[in-house]
Order: sequence, then structure tokens, then C-alpha cells
Amino acid sequence: MTSNAHSQVVQKQFGEQASAYLSSAVHAQGAEFALLQAALAGHADARVLDLGCGAGHVSFHVAPLVAKVAAYDLSQQMLDVVGVAARERGLDNIVTVCGAAESLPFADGEFDFVFSRYSAHHWSDLGLALREVRRVLKPGGVAAFIDVMSPGSPLFDTYLQTVEVLRDTSHVRDYSAAEWSRQVSEAGLHVRSISRQRLRLEYSSWVERMRTPAPLRVAIRDLQQAMGSEVREYFEIEADGSFSTDVLVLWAER
Repeated sequence: MTSNAHSQVVQKQFGEQASAYLSSAVHAQGAEFALLQAALAGHADARVLDLGCGAGHVSFHVAPLVAKVAAYDLSQQMLDVVGVAARERGLDNIVTVCGAAESLPFADGEFDFVFSRYSAHHWSDLGLALREVRRVLKPGGVAAFIDVMSPGSPLFDTYLQTVEVLRDTSHVRDYSAAEWSRQVSEAGLHVRSISRQRLRLEYSSWVERMRTPAPLRVAIRDLQQAMGSEVREYFEIEADGSFSTDVLVLWAER
């Protein structure tokens, strides 16, 4: 699939579900918001890029602390939701910009911080996007990436990628911590820290949010039930299909 064709899949998948992501508890809540806010302490004049902003939750949490936030996403419908919500919240320092992570329409060194949460697994070329992040960061600028993480084990990885793409055909890959570290370093950024969180995903809302077709929902449930005990235990698969997965939090500096 070409990058343009993949972009069209992403736009279709998320444009149709934009409002659902604004109200999604998984996306609206998380311990990582406090980490992002803490990093901005003392940087009231900072310019922040929310890369792959989705429904804008990172933007909403950090905008009161900084001078400007660019909420950037491939889906214009998602950005329309962000714009309305920002105005309702009185956050007039948020601007929305549409485009792909692999081709950022910003000047070299334009941002002090780049934050990306639950977006990178949709990017068609992670390495290219990370090089773009380095380009738009000021020297000494800080980036934080938060995303579902592959456990690294081939068995667990195969299972995770399979249920992800069955649920959402715009999924590309959940990367392991080692893959993230290598690609971030190759992009010219210095990895400061990597940590892991656990995220519980309630099955019904997880598939409803993406409007996963019924046959694919059946396939997910059949796969969950067919896997061996080691997979079911690692992902804490519950009777109703709900499960838990790893989330990576990576901090890097230019």
C-alpha cells in the first residue's frame, strides 16, 4: 500500500469517529498528562507541537501552560472537533493544522516541545516522521512519545499486531521499546528515558469507537479464545474480551 493510499484509510477511519475520540475515557484520561505538564513548568513562552493530536486531549492539557500549541493531524474532521472544543474551553492559543507526520509544514527549529500520544502506530514511516520531529525541534528541544508498545516477544507481538489490524485497518505497527530506541537514535535524537505503563481496554467501547465490522469483531474474539494461556495471561484477556496492554513513554532531546 502506498503512503497516499494509507493516508486515505487513516482519514476515513478517524474522520468518521472524530467525536467518539473526544469523549473516549481512554484518550481523555491518563497519568502521562501530568508528566507532560510537569515538563512544561517554567516554559510559559514555549511553542508545542501535538503530533497526531486526534481529538486534542494533549493540546487541551498543555495549552494553559504555554504560549502556543499546534494541534496537527491527518484528519481534518478530527481537527474540526479539536477547534470547536478548544473554543468551548477558551483555549485561543491552539491552532489546528492538517497533514501527515512524515511531512511537517513547519520551519526548522519552530518548536520547543513535540508531544505525540497514541498516534505513531498509524504512521506509514516512523523513521521519516522522527527525522521530521528532529528538524522542527529547537536545539535542546524535548520530544515525548506515548503509544501502545509491542512486548518484544515474537508470539506476543504477532498476537497484538493481529488484533490491532482486525479492529482498525489503518493500524501499521506497535513498536517494541528496542525498536523505538533504535529509530529515535537513528533520527538524531537522544533518548533520555523509556518507561512502561499498563492500559486496560474495555472491549465493547474499544471496537465501537472504531466501528469495527461485525465479522472482524467475531475474528478478534475467536482469536482471543484460541490463543494459549501465555498470551491470555500476558494481555490479561477477560471473559468479555477486555484486555490490558503495554504503553511506552519515551522522552528524547534534540
